[in-house]
Formats: sequence, C-alpha cells, structure tokens
Amino acid sequence: MVQSKAKTVAEYLDELPEDRRAAIAMVRSVVKKNLPKGYKERMGYGMITYEIPLEQYPDTYNGQPLCYIGLASQKNHMALYLTNVYADPEQEQFLSDAFKKAGKKMDMGKSCLRFKKIEDLPLDAIGTIVASTPPEEMIARVKSVHEGRATTKKKAPAKKK
Repeated sequence: MVQSKAKTVAEYLDELPEDRRAAIAMVRSVVKKNLPKGYKERMGYGMITYEIPLEQYPDTYNGQPLCYIGLASQKNHMALYLTNVYADPEQEQFLSDAFKKAGKKMDMGKSCLRFKKIEDLPLDAIGTIVASTPPEEMIARVKSVHEGRATTKKKAPAKKK
C-alpha cells in the first residue's frame, strides 16, 4: 500500500496485514503517549498524521494542517516521518546515537525513518524525539523558514524601455 484511502485511523489499521498492523499500532502508541498537547491525530496524505490544526495555525503553504509526524505502511517498508528531525542536526544526531547505542541500523531520508519490523526501532528514543517539539516551537520553525525564503527571493529584472 502506498497511499490509503481510509477515512479514519481505525479503517487504516484494519486494512493492514496483521504483522504491519501490530508494528504500526505499537509505534502509534509510542507517538500518542509522548505527543505534546496541541497536536491532533487524523488521516492525511494517505497515512496517520499528527498535525497542528488549521484553527491553531492557518498560514500553511498548501492550506492543509501543519504535519508534525506521519506514520505509514508503504510497499516495501513502514515509515515514520519525523519533520522535527529534518533540518535539525541536534535531533538527527540524537536519533543516530540512539540507534547506534541500541545496536540498530538507522535507515532515514530527510524526515522519513524506514523500518521493516518494530524491532528495528529504538522506541524510547522515538518517544523522546516525539516529545521534544511542542506545537508552538514547530510553528516558530516553520515561520522562520518561510521568512527566510521571503527575504531570499530574487526580484525579476526590470524591463528595458
């Protein structure tokens, strides 16, 4: 499954094979246990997401709630999308060190932490990462990125007369 059409988290979990359902449910439990107040669980982008509602932060680039974490079953792996780790070297180093300490191999792209089975993840470290960024801090990071982009945009050259 690449992108689910499930409308609810329960529907999403029900459509997964048993082994993946158990792994996703366990990671979901860790996320929910450690999730700072202000984030809401819902289905978005064909996966389980934890987002800042538009009522709290409406100024997103795409008109969608600001995604903090995503959890998905992909074709060849399961994935935990940790947007707070992306572009934060300290968070990334913490996660990398936790994997090494646990004797596990980290398979991560920009924000996508891929795993084949639950035993591939240091769940305590995942909980720490999830708990580390309250919504206010996530909003501040996004605003600073967008402000930086606005100041670095090049003006179109003036037309010659």
